Amino acid sequence: MVALSAADWGLALAGGGLIGLAAAGLMLAFGRVAGVSGLVRNALAGRVEAIAFVLGLPLGALLVQALLASPPVTAFASPGRLVLAGLLVGIGAGLANGCTSGHAVCGIARLSPRSLVATVLFIAVGAGMVALAGVPAP
Repeated sequence: MVALSAADWGLALAGGGLIGLAAAGLMLAFGRVAGVSGLVRNALAGRVEAIAFVLGLPLGALLVQALLASPPVTAFASPGRLVLAGLLVGIGAGLANGCTSGHAVCGIARLSPRSLVATVLFIAVGAGMVALAGVPAP
């Protein structure tokens, strides 16, 4: 078990609030659900708002890291394992007709039963894969 400080909790709450704000802003401004898999697809098709949203994900994390002067995050898996994991997540998002951000953040907020089931399955399969892979806690 990893002990979290009050600062960790505060950052997590602030991050969650910003994700909700971004999802609401995207819905209000463009009528789009903030599902990252769909946004990546739209960004590849050249939609400016999707490109801005997708670029904002890593850039926002880098900005917070720079502002807090925290040490760089190191990967816990090899590049090959990370690519395989990304492909499996992409396949799962395709099968579920959406990803965790679309279903968990936006779908549950709309009281969608389908999104609730998808989110529970995402979490259960993720926990199972971590247990199978034997990934240690940070």
